Amino acid sequence: MTRPAPSSSTAADPTADHPPGDTEALRRRCGGLPPLSARLEPWMRELLADRRACSALIEEYGSPVNVHEFSALARNASELESAAARHGVPLRIFVARKANKTLGLVESARRAGHGVDVGSHRELSQVLDQGYAPEDVVVTAAVKPPELLRLVRDTGVVLVLDNLDEAEAFLQAAAENRTGGRQPVALRLAPTPTSGIAPTRFGESAATWQHWADHARTSAAGLRIDGVHFHLHGYAAQHRALALDEALRLGDALRDLGHDLRFIDIGGGVPMSYLDDAGQWDAFWTAHDASTSDGADAVTWRGEPLRQVYPYHQEPVRGEWLEQVLGTRLPTGETAAVALRERGLELRCEPGRSLLDGCGLTLSRVVQRTTTSDGVPLVGLEMNRTQCRSTSDDFLVDPLLVPGDGPRSAPLHAFLVGAYCIEAELILRRRLEFPQGVAIGDLLAFPNTAGYLMHILESASHQIPLASNVVLGPQGPRRDAIDAVSPLRPWAQESAPAAERASGTAAAI
Repeated sequence: MTRPAPSSSTAADPTADHPPGDTEALRRRCGGLPPLSARLEPWMRELLADRRACSALIEEYGSPVNVHEFSALARNASELESAAARHGVPLRIFVARKANKTLGLVESARRAGHGVDVGSHRELSQVLDQGYAPEDVVVTAAVKPPELLRLVRDTGVVLVLDNLDEAEAFLQAAAENRTGGRQPVALRLAPTPTSGIAPTRFGESAATWQHWADHARTSAAGLRIDGVHFHLHGYAAQHRALALDEALRLGDALRDLGHDLRFIDIGGGVPMSYLDDAGQWDAFWTAHDASTSDGADAVTWRGEPLRQVYPYHQEPVRGEWLEQVLGTRLPTGETAAVALRERGLELRCEPGRSLLDGCGLTLSRVVQRTTTSDGVPLVGLEMNRTQCRSTSDDFLVDPLLVPGDGPRSAPLHAFLVGAYCIEAELILRRRLEFPQGVAIGDLLAFPNTAGYLMHILESASHQIPLASNVVLGPQGPRRDAIDAVSPLRPWAQESAPAAERASGTAAAI
């Protein structure tokens, strides 16, 4: 392999704009080996067909830039609502804020009539400032510091209790400042591990919660146990129904203890699919499993296998999946839907990724073309790997190339690398093909990144700024207000009252 060089080829002009509907023209410039073609929303096609508009976003907001358009959210949620309605089950959706930090998401969820699920003190403060009513907010934070528990107590939002220590801490906080109202809580169940349900670090067993509810000072502290919550690390409908059955049985026991249970909450993890073509997904794994070396035909970087990845193609998703969950027969012989209806229980969930399907993409600029010392071609982007990454080993969706005006390299196969000064700084771990070459100033678009891929692991290491977040609307793009919020803790000098700072009496750091 040799260093990619500029090419004088005058074949099809890769810099020409294409009609918004010409998706194949977008895909021809860049693809995986083998390809994994993203499902694209119309707004994505329209934007990516206009290279001047894409370049303007990068010039205005920097690289990378996260571009959002939230119109798909209401449609995605309606698939779940329609499925529940067909089974006669009332459904309440809370959008998982942790999946995307923008305030544009909060605004869009509120306009669509959905609640919001928050995972920190700052997330809770922000959604309340955006006008959310307490009953439309649920707090599911993995760790709930005293400051967060006090804000929950003072506002009356729904709290999911994860463990006994947390429950006791909240009982104490609630008893210290009784407001006269009843604080709604749900108990997070750790479903019994089976062949399909993995062990979890979250929640307590049904027996543990039943014992706590029978002996805790819930009434004296003003707590009201309204529901049972669980979350599974998996997507199979039959496993969700199995955990739902266990939650229903815990709910029955809580009612026997005098608690007025109102809902069962099945958490997040509602499946979605990034790819439309199941054949491409199967072909990728066939090639992956056959590629055992780091030679020219290696599918991944240095031939390293991908061991833990999201199912980027799966069926069923959203509404069809919920139909299967509700239609599953429980050990009692009745379906999950009948069991919920007979008990008069509302079903709740906190989807993130599946509601944000189609709501965003990430644009990044090409800044260099180079090779490793052993000749592997690389394309360097003005971004880092945390800006398009989740807990999955890789993002198994092909980027799309928006051409710039610079001289192009010859056609090449290459890997994408980023700005961090480490050998493993790969944006994607898959080999990509650039049939029309690559130019400095080209833009690469990573489609459908709004759910968990933009923000969940993003880092400002090397003092490189976090990516800007932009929301598209009728008046054009606007910077999301979340970008004005520092992710850092305030330091003592900043936090001191202005008069103290002026007089130099603020506490030393």
